[in-house]
Amino acid sequence: MRSWNNHRARLAAIAALAVVGAVLSACTAGPDFSPPAAPAVTSYTARDEGLHSAAQHTVAGRAVEAEWWRAFGSAPLDQLMERALANNATLAAARATLAAAREQQRAAAGALWPQLSLGGVTGRQKYGVSLFGPSHFVIPPFTYYTAGPQVSYALDLAGGQRRGLERRRALARFRSYELRVARLTLTGNVLAEALGVASANAQLRVLGRILAEDQRNLAFIEAARAADSATLTDVVSAQSRLAQDAARLPALRQQRSIAGHALAVLAGAPPATRRMPGFSLKNWHLPADLPLVLPSALVHARPDILAAEAEVHAASAAIGIATADLYPQITLSANTTQQALSPGNLFNGGANAWAMAAGLTAPLFNGGELRAQRRAAVDLYRASMADYRQTVLESFGQVADVLRALRHDNERVGAER
Repeated sequence: MRSWNNHRARLAAIAALAVVGAVLSACTAGPDFSPPAAPAVTSYTARDEGLHSAAQHTVAGRAVEAEWWRAFGSAPLDQLMERALANNATLAAARATLAAAREQQRAAAGALWPQLSLGGVTGRQKYGVSLFGPSHFVIPPFTYYTAGPQVSYALDLAGGQRRGLERRRALARFRSYELRVARLTLTGNVLAEALGVASANAQLRVLGRILAEDQRNLAFIEAARAADSATLTDVVSAQSRLAQDAARLPALRQQRSIAGHALAVLAGAPPATRRMPGFSLKNWHLPADLPLVLPSALVHARPDILAAEAEVHAASAAIGIATADLYPQITLSANTTQQALSPGNLFNGGANAWAMAAGLTAPLFNGGELRAQRRAAVDLYRASMADYRQTVLESFGQVADVLRALRHDNERVGAER
């Protein structure tokens, strides 16, 4: 009973050390991150960018649906998208990378807690006779046993570990946004290649009708030539037209093959194992309502911008880590053990031993390494901020290009009617 009371007293002392450490760890070095402000603009282009036609129009303020491709109303496209989302290797890699980032975040969070472990040692030892001086006292060889818990706790006075956890959280968010970017890229590529197959099929059908007409025309002119009502020049001209139109077939077939092979790869399968999808433009419907995110909300809606912001946050936390390395580091440790020369006496009251310690490590001279690392962290933060601003500008430019393309396509369709 006395031994158990001693154990409880030691464990209470260890817990007290941890509480003291938590109280002392109150400051965090480095800058506190705040998200960059959105650009102060109210439109994407210099003029009104809205599209308002009988077939399509933009809806300002509407968010893009997660399964946006369903607006085209194509069941084969929906099925292909499902296969690609389930089997694409790039998307699978992005998911695994995100899972790894979240585990690294959990590991960083675990490092903030006291580290408790249980250890045990057994060994055999013999002391030399000269150890005890001229008395020539002899201790025969003996076997010893020790067992007990030990705890250590880094006070993190400068907040380096907490900044490390902050950085891991930011990197996990970065990976989650990268996964969304990979998903959007995959679905956009699938749609583009499917449209390529449908377009090639439509052109091949039209070209087939043109070739049939060319052959009928050539047969008619050859018959007229036989009746002396057409000249040889007419026959050569009809043959030349047929040959020119037939020469367009290989290029269209190649275009369809390349798009079909790309679709197979995007869906996670070798081209030889996937049948060419039979997409037809007749089975597609242009979406009538086109969502348009407001400029003030774009930085919070696009995953590529959010990923760039998460990288800025991680770089900001890295400054805190480098700053904390400039300050002293204090570690508290304690252990309680049972020591005996035989296993049967290991847990007797007289076998108990314990120790407490506080360790201090402070940088004195390192050739300027730590301060150079902090300056490098600041420079990397500035670089990530520049990358973020460039990502935002490119995103606004892409939206502006799409809006103009929609308007110009609408004008061209109206002019051709």
